[in-house]
Amino acid sequence: MVAVLAASSALAQAARIAPRETNANRKARIARQITDTYTHRWEVAGGGGYLRFRSGEFNQKNSEIAFWLNTTYYFNQRLGLTGELRGAYGNAKINNLNPFASLVGRPQISEYPFLVGPTYRFRLRQKTALSVFALGGTAIGKFEGDSKGISSANLGLWPSTNARPVFSLGGSLDLNLYPNISFRISPSYTGTTFGGSLQNNAGFEMGVVYRFGRQK
Repeated sequence: MVAVLAASSALAQAARIAPRETNANRKARIARQITDTYTHRWEVAGGGGYLRFRSGEFNQKNSEIAFWLNTTYYFNQRLGLTGELRGAYGNAKINNLNPFASLVGRPQISEYPFLVGPTYRFRLRQKTALSVFALGGTAIGKFEGDSKGISSANLGLWPSTNARPVFSLGGSLDLNLYPNISFRISPSYTGTTFGGSLQNNAGFEMGVVYRFGRQK
């Protein structure tokens, strides 16, 4: 009986120790994967998106589909420098009181911001990461390509331009599929300055992130 009791006590003690060892191993594995995920030096990403944009001072906002491509260089696990190209395409809503409204309908317009600025990851987890960004640069606006020869001024649209200041603020949620591949969702605010005034535009981006290289 003494031997049986001793054996039972040893088994019970082992059972109590085993979960702690398993939990420690799990935590170590997660820590290694977090390090493996966020010590990549480079990220390249791209995909599609959506933007609400006002095409003229007295026009209603229109919906636009968008694309985006960017590259980020990380100085450490949290702070990086991002360069991004965006493009957005939609159909302007010409004011119904405009005498040319019935002639042109809803002409196609597009904008192309080129942006650069810091990205900061403030939450790093095994499966998810949260980051914020602040980007600035210049934007191309094309507002007369589908206007049937009528000037943008007569249609109440912003004038076409090759360089106007633009900035964007937002955040990103990365869903890590693998240490080097993620799916990203990024809501953002974009301020454009076509026509010398500020346009407040809201939208979001979605796409795939690929990480490579290693920080030393």
